[in-house]
Amino acid sequence: MIHYPINEIFQTIQGEGCYTGLPAIFVRLQGCPVGCPWCDTRHTWVVDPARQVPSRQVMDRSNESDAWSSMSAGEILDAFARLGYTARHVVITGGEPCLYDLRELSRLLLANGYTVQVETSGTHAILVQDEAWVTVSPKIGMKGGLPVLPEALARANEIKHPVATARHIDELDELLHFASLRPDVQIALQPISQKKHATELAMRVCVERHWRLSVQMHKYLDID
Repeated sequence: MIHYPINEIFQTIQGEGCYTGLPAIFVRLQGCPVGCPWCDTRHTWVVDPARQVPSRQVMDRSNESDAWSSMSAGEILDAFARLGYTARHVVITGGEPCLYDLRELSRLLLANGYTVQVETSGTHAILVQDEAWVTVSPKIGMKGGLPVLPEALARANEIKHPVATARHIDELDELLHFASLRPDVQIALQPISQKKHATELAMRVCVERHWRLSVQMHKYLDID
């Protein structure tokens, strides 16, 4: 039985990518070696044994914390009922959730009628059930020095690329040139930190290439 390091479990609206606007339960895992400079969940980077807490302290909490709890797939599922959550879409995020084997967790969630989405940087092998929706947000040239894996891009149902400048478009083009993608893969550009120039650039490129725009709706609405 696998135990996952859980930073938090909460219910909200998915604010990014193809599932924007859908009620969702977020399961945030602790641990990330990627090192994105704009990361808004830096508190999830380190799995410090001294910060392990009981599971009740990571459920539906309103404060950011680097504390985490070790929970099995069954305990995670039980937490949804205990919290009274009604959403039927589960987003497994982080941190970098693909540090861990997600097959046991995703199998249990799918068997209980949930749809499953994994949000990953594409820097680790994606071990998840075939029915899960995988969103790869490729992190290129980050502090951690980890490459985006071709096999991660090949597994992606959605490639959601953070954009600030034209250089980021060029980097994505280079990745896509060598990647073997699903024929139905969705590609979205996501302006970093809602900057005006980045948003205008992403909009223009999306129109030119018939891609999607992902605007991080939850930040505009000031929700989790």
